[in-house]
Formats: sequence, C-alpha cells, structure tokens
Amino acid sequence: MTSNRRTQADRTASTRDALVRAARPLFASRGFADVGTEEIVRAAGVTRGALYHQFADKTELFAAVFEAVEAETMARLDAQVSEVGERTPPELMRFGASAWLDACAEPEVQRIVLLEAPAVLGWERWREIGLRYGFGLVQQLLELAITFGHLRPQPTPPLAHVLLGALDEAALYVARAEDPVQARADVEGVFDQLMTGVFNAGSAG
Repeated sequence: MTSNRRTQADRTASTRDALVRAARPLFASRGFADVGTEEIVRAAGVTRGALYHQFADKTELFAAVFEAVEAETMARLDAQVSEVGERTPPELMRFGASAWLDACAEPEVQRIVLLEAPAVLGWERWREIGLRYGFGLVQQLLELAITFGHLRPQPTPPLAHVLLGALDEAALYVARAEDPVQARADVEGVFDQLMTGVFNAGSAG
C-alpha cells in the first residue's frame, strides 16, 4: 500500500515537473497570453486532463513557473554572495543588489519575473512570492550588519521590506527603459546613495 502511494506521488510529481519545464521556455519566449494550454501539454508529453489535475488553470501553472524561476534565481544569488569572500555587510549588500540587477537582465528572468508575473498574478501575489525567496537573504545581511556594528540594533523586517521594494522597482525600471544600460547605471547610483544613507544613519559607531 505504501509502495503504491509512493509510486502515485512520484507520478504526480513527475507530471507536474514536466508541465513546469515545458511551460517555462514558452512563457519566457512569448509571454503568458500567447501560449496555449494545448501547446504546453504537447511539449510536456501529457494530456490536458493531466494539466488540469495538477493545476486549476493556466494561471496556476504560470505561478508555479514563476516560483521555480524565482527560487532558482535567489539560490544563485545566495551562492554568489556566499562565495564573494571577505567583505563588510554593506559591501555584500551592494554586491547582492548588483547581482540581482544582473539576473534581471537575463531574458527569462526579466520576462517571467518582472514583466509577466505582476500582470498575470496581480501585484499582491507577485510580491508575496518574491518576498518568500528574497526576504531571508536581505534580512540575513542586515542582521550581519548589526552584529558587526555597521547598523544600529533594530528590528530588521521593516528595513528588509523597504530595501526589497526598492530593488524590485529598480529592476522594473531597467526592464522597461528604452536605454537599459543607462537605466542600470542610474539605478545603481541611486541604490548606492540609499545604502550609504542606511548604513551611515544606522551605524552603531
């Protein structure tokens, strides 16, 4: 009995994964509205019934794709920050912000995470999923800054929310700009000023 349940669970997970993997490049290349469910199930090698058994509709499948891209992107950023070497928390924060903007310049991340997800899922759900993956990294860096005296002791969640909001808006600004290179330089300058203000005003020293 347990073996049968495990086999069924494995089949379910395999079908779900196949649908997400098939839909991801389609949504990334053409966007949510221009990709039909029939095309997705053909690419996944499953039936329409299997799609609707796993997901209530195409929107829920898109949400799963968005979450997969978001999770992979944040895991990559976390690894990059961890491997950067001996730097102060403010330097790590600036490095992480720059790495986030680099990731958002990738066509898949830009289209799915920045341009499609807010429109398809609505701002509130888009923000909730984004916070689920990015919040921990930013909060960890802020707590590290407090530990080493770069930031006065304070509750970190409010500041983490504000900084994540600023990073999301910066990435959206670059994604929608006519001149992304100039926009990227501009927002990095603004974020650098923001970081200077946060750490200078909040220094424990």
